[in-house]
Amino acid sequence: QLQACGGGLVQAGGSLRLSCAASGLTFSNYGMGWFRQCPGQEREFLAAISWGGGSTDYADPVKGRFTISRDNAKNTVYLQMNSLKAEDTAVYFCAARRGVGSYSSRSYSLWNYWGQGTQVTVSS
Repeated sequence: QLQACGGGLVQAGGSLRLSCAASGLTFSNYGMGWFRQCPGQEREFLAAISWGGGSTDYADPVKGRFTISRDNAKNTVYLQMNSLKAEDTAVYFCAARRGVGSYSSRSYSLWNYWGQGTQVTVSS
């Protein structure tokens, strides 16, 4: 089970930190990622982090603004979001990908477990 939190309303240029706590799985065996989705659109890959946290992968729209990290002792993955823009408004989801091959995938269908989503709204 993945439980995401930390969303909310923020002004453009502001920051938010999302957290996602995992339970019921061996956390360090999973690559972890963040996606977002707007109504009527496909789920969009944002970032992923490898099992031990040594490697990360970012989508171009968030590179340099968002930072993914994980704490395996707390079974938690984070997404620090800075310099937020109105177009970052969406529901944000965390995801877990079993440790076979690559820790990351841009395709949401290749992730095994999903959190429930947390709303992020950026006002301009």
